[in-house]
Amino acid sequence: MNDIKAGVEEKDEASLLLDDQLCFALYAAQRALTNRYRPLLEEFNLTYPQYLVMLVLWEHRALPIKTLGRHLQLDYGTLTPLLKRLEAHGLIRRERQVNDERSVQVTLTEQGAELRERARVVPGAIAGIVGLTAQEVQDAKSLLERLTANIAEGD
Repeated sequence: MNDIKAGVEEKDEASLLLDDQLCFALYAAQRALTNRYRPLLEEFNLTYPQYLVMLVLWEHRALPIKTLGRHLQLDYGTLTPLLKRLEAHGLIRRERQVNDERSVQVTLTEQGAELRERARVVPGAIAGIVGLTAQEVQDAKSLLERLTANIAEGD
């Protein structure tokens, strides 16, 4: 009788099966997608996180590090090593602001700006890999953005 009761209680509770977990589906999708970016980005000597930094800088050209971190949802401690490597590769420049020594401006170098044209092939290559229509990609993106906002509200 206890075994039957335990089985009934399990059905009433949230599942602890791995395949039932939203977090695992997101984790597996993120890993799979990031792994598909890797060979494309190796051609540009970029890691996936570095590519994300470059995407923001290609859009804005120059930003304070704090604003860059907000765009990427990364803290200063995570962002700084990425920026150091990009600076070592000659793609960006970090400079303290004259009017505010606490603020660091991150700016694309000429080499970083030129890389944008070569990297234009990446989004198209990824679009071919994911096997979704443009509408499905937009729907997935909207759902993930909503999920992120809902989770962030709890902070």
